[in-house]
Amino acid sequence: MPFRFARGYPSSVRRVVIASDTVSVRQEITASLSGIDTAVEEVDTGPAALDIVRTDAPDLLVLDLQIASMGGMAVCMELRLDESVGLVGHVPVLMLLDRRADVFVARRSGAEGWVVKPLDPIRLRRAARALLAGETYFDESYQPIPVLTRARSSG
Repeated sequence: MPFRFARGYPSSVRRVVIASDTVSVRQEITASLSGIDTAVEEVDTGPAALDIVRTDAPDLLVLDLQIASMGGMAVCMELRLDESVGLVGHVPVLMLLDRRADVFVARRSGAEGWVVKPLDPIRLRRAARALLAGETYFDESYQPIPVLTRARSSG
């Protein structure tokens, strides 16, 4: 059963919500981010993540791009729309991308950071730390290396 935050949780503890319909992804992130100063809650649908943000906003929302009922992009975009009309406060979003080409989607949805799968604890912790500090984190993994070519002369 997922951990539920109790009202009046110590203010020194950072609250992180992970939304993914894949149990192994949720477990990997929970193991990477759980600690003395971080409490993690797992949900398996996009609407459940939105409900949590609307009722008692966490310090960080981690969204898997591919969630069956409502994907990470849709959740992030709806959250940003709610924020733009004053329904919710700002909650930083870390998006979990399946491939490098998904960076475009993460950028368009308004996510403050993203990590490209396969995940590893070091990048996850760096990303979470940056977003919790009010910064951004853009994973450079699997970025194509530019290849310089010499121009041919005509003639």
